[in-house]
Amino acid sequence: MSYVLIILGMALITWLIRTTVFIVGDRLVFPPLVRTALGFVPVTVLTAIIVPMAVSPHGGGAELTWRNPQLVGALAAVLVSALTRRPLLTIAVGLAVFFLWQGVVLG
Repeated sequence: MSYVLIILGMALITWLIRTTVFIVGDRLVFPPLVRTALGFVPVTVLTAIIVPMAVSPHGGGAELTWRNPQLVGALAAVLVSALTRRPLLTIAVGLAVFFLWQGVVLG
């Protein structure tokens, strides 16, 4: 029973936050500094998700070796992203390197 109440409470809070943004959205004006800072949120969140998975894929300590296909794929994706600034190409190369590294090198 308590799990149901927790889930319903989380759903209500999420709904209230989203509804408030839609209702007050046009009247809410952020200062330029806050708008600039909000632009970095997606990059920060993605980095916080991806880096731990690439550095420590098995949940233990950091695996900073050439035998870690997640790390090699992530480094390839970073390099392609820095050179081309093309998201689809970055994803494709990162995945290709990951699968090739996992299949051929670690096979």
